[in-house]
Amino acid sequence: MNDSRSPRPSMLLVGASRGIGLAMAEELLERGWDLVGTVRGGGRTGLHELAGSYPERLAIEPVDVTRAEQLSALRERLAQRRFDALFVNAGTANPRPDDTMADIETEEFVRVMVTNALGPMRCLEMLDGLVRPAGLVGVMSSGQGSVANNQQGGRELYRASKAALNMLMRSYAARQTGSGRSLLVLAPGWIRTELGGPDATFTLEQTIPDIVDCLLAKRERPGLEYLDRNGKVVPW
Repeated sequence: MNDSRSPRPSMLLVGASRGIGLAMAEELLERGWDLVGTVRGGGRTGLHELAGSYPERLAIEPVDVTRAEQLSALRERLAQRRFDALFVNAGTANPRPDDTMADIETEEFVRVMVTNALGPMRCLEMLDGLVRPAGLVGVMSSGQGSVANNQQGGRELYRASKAALNMLMRSYAARQTGSGRSLLVLAPGWIRTELGGPDATFTLEQTIPDIVDCLLAKRERPGLEYLDRNGKVVPW
């Protein structure tokens, strides 16, 4: 892979082994970006297949965002790199989405919160030093993380985990005032993936170009925004 002197823009994309993350990786490579994409565990993934088509422009790194020691090791391995963007796509959902707080086991609550809120934000905080001063730092959230838009209830644990992620990004942004960085909380919509399920409204083919368009356009606007994939503001 080209080093930091490459004329091509570069991104560290965390959570790129499947679904939205993998489709984002392919779209960004087609648009001329260099990528370091992360996978969890040591098995072969769709990202490894994609790397065969872009051997000089896509590198793969293992990391589990719920493990602080793995994030530290990743930071050390990439210490000499500088990226134009860091985007954290990692996330999960509980298997019974309509369970209320009375139904959810404590261990399941902790698992989802750590994976969707603590893990991504700890990842961002530990790796943002690899991003150039005027670069983009973002996380994949959800429209279901909007407190203002929650008029129907349901999916309570998932909603709570994404709302927590959003709040943590607000706190992070408050500490970045005047930095010149672009900070993004992205709500991609309900997409048919393993996580989104077969009943989701949209396909990856319909949504990924818009997701990447939104992400790249945000690079021109410093400060924090919570946006859907079409670049429209989502109420907190």
